[in-house]
Amino acid sequence: MKRGSGDMSSVIFFCSVIIGTLFITYSAASRTFNTREFYAAGNRMTGLQNGVAIAGDYMSAASFLGIAGTIAMYGFDGFLYAIGFFVSYLVMLFLIAEPLHNLGKYTLADAISVRFESKWLRGAIAAVTLLITVFYMIAQLVGAGALIHYLLGIDYAAAVMVVGTLMTIYVVFGGMEATSWVQIIKAILLLTGTLIICLIVLSRFHWSLAELFVYVGEATPMKERFLHPGNKFNQPLDILSLNLALILGTAGLPHIIVRLFTVKDAPTTRQSIITATWVMGAFYLMTILLGFGASAFIGWEYIQDAGFGGNLTVTMLAEALGGEFLMAYISAVAFATILAVVTGLVLSASSAFAHDLYSHIIRNGMASEREQVWVAKLSSVGVGVISIWLAIGAQKMNVAILVALTFAVAASANFPLIFFTIYWRRFTLQGALTGIVTGALSALILVCLGPSVMDPESGMILAEPLFPLANPGVVSIPLGFFGAIVGSLASRPAPGASDHYDAVLFQAHTGTRQGLRHSVAAKSE
Repeated sequence: MKRGSGDMSSVIFFCSVIIGTLFITYSAASRTFNTREFYAAGNRMTGLQNGVAIAGDYMSAASFLGIAGTIAMYGFDGFLYAIGFFVSYLVMLFLIAEPLHNLGKYTLADAISVRFESKWLRGAIAAVTLLITVFYMIAQLVGAGALIHYLLGIDYAAAVMVVGTLMTIYVVFGGMEATSWVQIIKAILLLTGTLIICLIVLSRFHWSLAELFVYVGEATPMKERFLHPGNKFNQPLDILSLNLALILGTAGLPHIIVRLFTVKDAPTTRQSIITATWVMGAFYLMTILLGFGASAFIGWEYIQDAGFGGNLTVTMLAEALGGEFLMAYISAVAFATILAVVTGLVLSASSAFAHDLYSHIIRNGMASEREQVWVAKLSSVGVGVISIWLAIGAQKMNVAILVALTFAVAASANFPLIFFTIYWRRFTLQGALTGIVTGALSALILVCLGPSVMDPESGMILAEPLFPLANPGVVSIPLGFFGAIVGSLASRPAPGASDHYDAVLFQAHTGTRQGLRHSVAAKSE
């Protein structure tokens, strides 16, 4: 298929995705009448449903298109991304998922405020949430614009506006319930499409993984090096920094955290994370077959020459194996993937603005249910408009900058805050503020000083990078922890803070409020 040819199969599949998701939104609209419904789908999601929705929320275009393309171009090193994404959910499962559910209501700030009721801290958490979600959304919208422009011949700006408008409609009218079902259906489509391609690839090699590995070990110019590390990441520090950001950053991503509050209790939360882990584990294993299959049937040189950073590898593989029909189906799956992720991001950003900033800071918790829902819907529109505008202007921007930034900020600012709130008795409000500010600023500054932004040939700043790593996690994450520790040790705990922490710890691990009084934490302001 030639670029921008817009064949009828692609149009039909894309329209089917749009009509189907709009129908879901219409069905959910009648139930989105209060904050509990809008933010948390009424806590009705089962563990299976929420787990599949979490997987659908997390398996972004970067996972589906990016990892397969990176494996096709660099072999083993491309799979390092999948390892980081997968292992991150073990951190979620064992350390923070159930405690956060027991402490929180709608947002991360809700959970933290059980221990530290402070407008300053809630505002800082909301600001970091908006930073992460908007930047991550821009990266997804840029990818969506490029994909639709390539496949259907639609102007890039128009493509971004279509995706941005749809994601805003889902959130405004359907809230968390519509968002959840869009993510569930997207996950099912993604797994089905990936499995079809993998089965076709394996059938061409007599159902033998060993035969496929031997073939790709000879088919690329790298020969056997293709199956070994070191083709993309030459320094062990690069690998460590990337995986630290991926593993710890996931636990701090706002659009994943809000999904912990859509179920009724901690056991269901645990089932959600276990389900999500199995779903994503199966998917990331299949990305090996996608990447190696692309190297075998498309050709390593052709993938390199096609451009787009390898992001069109899966669609090209689908066309090579099944013609235009399969390619159109996989392209529609990629489109649904982007829609599901950006919808979750819009809802997360809307929650931060309407629930944390407006309701708790501006209105001091006095806003009515109706008022909160209206502000949430208006903020969803605002976030959507701003994201569309920024994404249109970022058409030629290296979106790797934004992805590196989002995971680094989440790991450096949010994860230390969550971890110490739950597990460190001596943690103070001043430590929380110092940690989140130090982590966020260090990640932002180091990304700007790194090779993603500063490059003498193709960077936004044409100069030698002052920081050598594209992802600053190995430096910014320890700085986030260090800031939290220093801020806590340099300040005096509030009167009764130790007893209050015991009550917080009891609630975090049992879900029961045992004499928990916000007034104690409030004295730390």
